Amino acid sequence: MKQYNVGIIGATGMVGQRFALLLDKHPWFNVTTLAASPRSAGKTYKEAVGGRWLLDSPMPESMADIVVMDATADIEKIASQVDFVFCAVDMKKDEIRALEEAYAKHECPVVSNNSAHRFTPDVPMVVPEINPQHIEIIKAQRQRLGTKKGFVAVKSNCSLQSYVPALHPLKDEFGIDRVLVCTYQAISGAGKTFDTMPEIVDNVIPFIGGEEEKSEQEPLKLWGTIEGDKIVSATEPLFTAQCFRVPVSDGHTAAVFVKFKNKPTKEQMIKAWKEFSGAPQELELPSAPKQFIHYFEEDNRPQAKLDRMTENGMAVCVGRLREDNQYDYKFACLSHNTLRGAAGGAVLLAELLAAKGYFD
Repeated sequence: MKQYNVGIIGATGMVGQRFALLLDKHPWFNVTTLAASPRSAGKTYKEAVGGRWLLDSPMPESMADIVVMDATADIEKIASQVDFVFCAVDMKKDEIRALEEAYAKHECPVVSNNSAHRFTPDVPMVVPEINPQHIEIIKAQRQRLGTKKGFVAVKSNCSLQSYVPALHPLKDEFGIDRVLVCTYQAISGAGKTFDTMPEIVDNVIPFIGGEEEKSEQEPLKLWGTIEGDKIVSATEPLFTAQCFRVPVSDGHTAAVFVKFKNKPTKEQMIKAWKEFSGAPQELELPSAPKQFIHYFEEDNRPQAKLDRMTENGMAVCVGRLREDNQYDYKFACLSHNTLRGAAGGAVLLAELLAAKGYFD
């Protein structure tokens, strides 16, 4: 595979730091450019982050001395230095939309961790194992933007990555009528650690702004279809969601209740999970898990502390499958929210785009 020079926009935040770790020594992607807010611009990455490095592994030595650029003021210069950028900025949604389109219009593709463009009709929101075909909408987006190379592609909300992959092979085979999901989300999803979020210790917070709407609406875009110059969301199944912030460092857990159109047996469901694979596995993308969905037979699994790093944090873990007296079945799901759910999912999307020639 060809080598690509890449930039990280929003490099100093928690997800930007995760991008830095994941891209260090990546076989296809070479980080040459880092950008952040004006207060970080002109400093080395090491100086800009200072004592705010939030991850267990140290900052990559290869990036420590890179001078951070201004994510907004230096767009033209950044675009001239890289083949594409990852974006994980902390700004208002309208500002993020404008920023990402500005990069795209400078012929710099953007692979975004942000939510701002998830419902832009011609921006693909992709979980590579579920809807890789949606990247075909990029042709229509380029026509709208007036670009030859530039575009924006995004990954979905981090909490979806736990339960939608488990529903996907069941939807195709048995039909799903409705879903109730309760998510129990780690503090790193808010960019926090226990040191910076002391109010979560010995506590559960029953509200995460905007999260329930995303949890109910984004799966339908993932399962939508390209019609002309836009992606049209599916109209079913019906989703209802409730989202809690819990005192866990990493790993989003979901309690899932499903009503089917054609009720499968437990054995059929487990078989569907174990046999399911998608484009990343077929293409043998560098970040792809060998086994996408892992099913646990134990009554007390999956657990965030024990299982979030399954397949380098890129697999989805499922357990506790049993019949329900209101829905057909209920089960538990888990995924690593800053790996599969955030930076890792974006890197996997970029690998898919690279394999399909969208950066060339």
